[in-house]
Formats: sequence, structure tokens, C-alpha cells
Amino acid sequence: MDNKIIKGSLTTIILKLLEDNSRMYGYEMTRAVKERSQDKMQITEAALYPALHKLVEEGLLTTHAEMVDGRMRKYYSLTKKGKKETDAKVEALKAAIESLQNILNPGLSHG
Repeated sequence: MDNKIIKGSLTTIILKLLEDNSRMYGYEMTRAVKERSQDKMQITEAALYPALHKLVEEGLLTTHAEMVDGRMRKYYSLTKKGKKETDAKVEALKAAIESLQNILNPGLSHG
């Protein structure tokens, strides 16, 4: 799958994963995307971490560090603002996908 399409949806994907799981760490997010997409989508850590940092700066995510197996692990969670933004971004992405489907498969939209 084209990484540019994924990159454009990355913020929404991250927010939705956190809405569904309450808190996750970075590697867990990359695994979840791979599993949910049945290996059709992959998020690289190089794309993920800058997006996570930006969402923290925007006040949409909060972080919590925890020691796990002798290593510090950083968990991300939605803030109240992040929860509201998730709903808006998911709806916008669904509308965009629906529009694309209508363009790519015009015969199906008139059924």
C-alpha cells in the first residue's frame, strides 16, 4: 500500500488506536496496525514517533513512562481534547474514503 496514503491518515490511525486501547506504546501501535490491516499497512517508527510527539505538543495525547522488564517504556493516552479530535478526524476520514469510493466505483454509489 502507498505510504503517502498511510502518512496522510497517520494522525487519525494513532488517535483511533488509542481510543480503542486507552493506552499504548509505540511498538505496540506499529504491531496493531500491521495486524488490523492483515499485513497490508505498516507504520515505520521513523513516521510514528514524530507524529506522536506532534500530538503531545498539540495537547491531544499525554505520556506516562513506566519501567517494564528493566526498560523504560513510554505509554501514550488520549486527553479530553484528543478524544474530541478523534471523533472529528475519524468522521472526516470516513467521509473522504466514501468520496474516493464514489469516484473509483461510480456505479456502486447509485444502488
